[in-house]
Amino acid sequence: MEKRIISTEITKEDKQIEKSLRPQFLNEYIGQEKIRKNLKVYIDAAKFRNESLDHVLFYGPPGLGKTTLCNIIANEMGTNLKVTSGPAIEKPGDMAAILNNLNEGDVLFVDEIHRLNSTVEEILYPAMEDGELDIIIGKGPSAKSIRIELPPFTLIGATTRAGLLSAPLRDRFGVSHKMEYYNENEIKSIIIRGAKILGVKIDEDGAIEISKRSRGTPRIANRLLKRVRDYCEIKGNGTIDKLSAKNALDMLGVDSNGLDDLDRNIINSIIENYDGGPVGIETLSLLLGEDRRTLEEVYEPYLVKIGFLKRTNRGRVVTPKAYQHFKKDEVKDENKHES
Repeated sequence: MEKRIISTEITKEDKQIEKSLRPQFLNEYIGQEKIRKNLKVYIDAAKFRNESLDHVLFYGPPGLGKTTLCNIIANEMGTNLKVTSGPAIEKPGDMAAILNNLNEGDVLFVDEIHRLNSTVEEILYPAMEDGELDIIIGKGPSAKSIRIELPPFTLIGATTRAGLLSAPLRDRFGVSHKMEYYNENEIKSIIIRGAKILGVKIDEDGAIEISKRSRGTPRIANRLLKRVRDYCEIKGNGTIDKLSAKNALDMLGVDSNGLDDLDRNIINSIIENYDGGPVGIETLSLLLGEDRRTLEEVYEPYLVKIGFLKRTNRGRVVTPKAYQHFKKDEVKDENKHES
């Protein structure tokens, strides 16, 4: 799969830029209003009682700020943050070592927590529920179980696939929040804030133009901002306005709806080869030369979200809205849009 400018997956470049653009406290955080207000209450209550915050689970598409919120929670609580990920913890002993090294009040962030294997998960259950760590020493009949008391801590889990979390693990989180896509006004505010931090001049129309093509995702917005900045410094006057933003993003192949060449290829392939559908996902996978899972998890969600593609029992169908956007004539078929 080729690298996409509008991919939600984090890149090395994103890590460099996000570190400087990331808000540090809740009052700097833009968007996710409901989550922000709830976290403010939970954090203030925990600080008032001089306790650790309850365990928190964030789930939703990548690039929406799960890691940022984790950093903010640690900053707001005034505690240390320790970061790991599901794939990095291969053995129960690895998790036990991490838990045993936590100090009182520490925040442990486990990204991609759905990828923990079941034996590692079982170490977490007593740690999250009772603040205790069960360690087995030895093997066979002579094996002994030792219970170690852990200092109070907060586990924050993040996942893009909440459905893969086991019920016992999911139930042990006291706070669970779904991350939603951002609206254009929120993305515009994030872009203006980012431009200020980067020392880039930008007007409101320029920020709006970038926000319309950012797919409701801060990570993509920051990436596009950087690319538009490059364009304006070389081919413009150094200020990002509507025209320069439009020209830069058109050059990158990102259209007014945030679609790139791969998105357009999916829609056009269904229209031109199957009269707009329905077409089965396996057939579509063969036609495009893409893995079925990649289509379902990477490409389709945004096309479905903006109403360009419909998933039906008979297969994928291109909607009238997509025909209008691509300025193509729709083939009328009463059975086409049955769900």
